[in-house]
Amino acid sequence: MKEGKISDKAFIWAGSLITGTGVILGAMGAHWLRNNISIVDLQSFETGVRYQLIHGLAILILGVLPKSFQGTMVKFIFHAFWIGVMLFSGSIYLLATREVTMLQLGWLGPVTPVGGVFLITGWALLFFTSIRQVKEG
Repeated sequence: MKEGKISDKAFIWAGSLITGTGVILGAMGAHWLRNNISIVDLQSFETGVRYQLIHGLAILILGVLPKSFQGTMVKFIFHAFWIGVMLFSGSIYLLATREVTMLQLGWLGPVTPVGGVFLITGWALLFFTSIRQVKEG
């Protein structure tokens, strides 16, 4: 593995972990949480699941991009998506399930948009990296 690159296995590992846990959390929301939290909290929880699934799949796709596309910038995109999912979806899950966990987590509210910024940054980096790849031919 060259300096600045992430192995293909890491993309598969991370993408499948994020996507797989997203499926599990989605099932938990559909079958257990829907009867135990408010509709508003359930909708928030489902938003977290949706973003987790999308970005897990995005990480998997990053792993199969042509080798010419891989490099330091893809490493940054990978980390932006990984951190973004943990902060964005993770904080939503914890906030949405406060009724059942009884945890006082109001302080987590500002974490959600920070995670969103990481996700947006990942997509912006992917966009600009792809433009550079097209120009370099």
